[in-house]
Amino acid sequence: MTVIQIENLWKEYRLGVIGHGTLTHDLQSWWAKVRKKEDPNAKIEQRTPGQDKQIEGDRFWALRGINLKVSQGDIVGIIGKNGAGKSTLLKVLSRVTAPTRGDIKVKGRIASLLEVGTGFHPELTGRENIFLNGAILGMSRYEIRAKLDEIVSFSGIEDFIDTPVKRYSSGMYVRLAFAVAAHLEPEILIIDEVLAVGDAEFQKKCLGKMSEVSKEGRTVLFVSHNLAAVKNLCSRAILINNGEIETEGETISVVEEYTKTEIQTIEGAVKVFDADDAKAFQLTEVRLVDDIGETITAVDCDQDFNVECSYIVRETVPGLYGYATISTMDGTLVLESDSFDSQPNVLDNLTPGEARLIIRVPARSLSPGRYQVYLNFTSINSFSGFNVDSPGVVGQFTLYDNTSSRGNNRKGYFSTGLNWTTASISK
Repeated sequence: MTVIQIENLWKEYRLGVIGHGTLTHDLQSWWAKVRKKEDPNAKIEQRTPGQDKQIEGDRFWALRGINLKVSQGDIVGIIGKNGAGKSTLLKVLSRVTAPTRGDIKVKGRIASLLEVGTGFHPELTGRENIFLNGAILGMSRYEIRAKLDEIVSFSGIEDFIDTPVKRYSSGMYVRLAFAVAAHLEPEILIIDEVLAVGDAEFQKKCLGKMSEVSKEGRTVLFVSHNLAAVKNLCSRAILINNGEIETEGETISVVEEYTKTEIQTIEGAVKVFDADDAKAFQLTEVRLVDDIGETITAVDCDQDFNVECSYIVRETVPGLYGYATISTMDGTLVLESDSFDSQPNVLDNLTPGEARLIIRVPARSLSPGRYQVYLNFTSINSFSGFNVDSPGVVGQFTLYDNTSSRGNNRKGYFSTGLNWTTASISK
């Protein structure tokens, strides 16, 4: 049975005009304009030659001629690069913003988790917001009470459930918001990239819950840049590019096409970040370098290499620590580390000024292949919110194996050589 049917959906924005479809975003854009800052809700990104034109005069088409059918019980992954139109599509489906033209038919209640704090009133407590969200979904107080303990337990924030949510960190927001959306039994669950804010354990819980929801006959639309999660969770995927559905079908084939054509390489390049004076701690530049400080495009498995991060401290951040991962190009996590691996934590209580952080990756850690490095910086004291600085993917590199007998044909995630010996058997 079809629960979502979209026919010839278009969504237009005016360039230089405030009008994002929600009062919150309009005010954010207006305030940025007053302060002569970049619009945080801008949908425009530079187009490379050969791409279809999305800008016509002073108009920008965020969605162009979308046609889509989703059946009951489907888990559909929606992938694409930043600015492709994924979030806009979910906002239109969730009735957060209106389409410019086209028809949308939805059968059933929709619960959406589009950004941190969606649907929450900051002055109300977590408990009160659960009842508020349930009422919005059309549930009675009796139905909500029946699910309350399960929601609170899943979120893992029992100690703060009677605290106003304006005091929550981003991670706590997402924990409670997902628990509410998943447990109040909507027929359709729409999840944007917000799960990336949560820690790895909670992300795993969320993915398991979405799979469970699907088995109960409910439908899930899942937007994520974590391609490994999309492959594991979704049986069907949609690739959106320049506001249009470029590919639709079996998840593995869609993900493979995306990794081949849409992931832009920054291999061997220096990643430079624009200054943001609002950040107490911020990376200014990241390079992948060898032992003599040369920027690398590729490295042999037998060589150590460094992730070299220049940073500025504008204000001492108590409890600051860094988190790093190395993943394959489809998002499969193969190595994880944080600054607590080196005792003591070198980032805690840094004095104001500029300096450099070096993260060393030892030889023979990973098998041959292409990888990407991800960085995030946060504080155990939730200083200035959940994340202090979130640079994201900062570099890509290729590993080659020129010495072992299996060479670049070695499978698995690691290239560590194991010691093989023989021993005589005494009689």
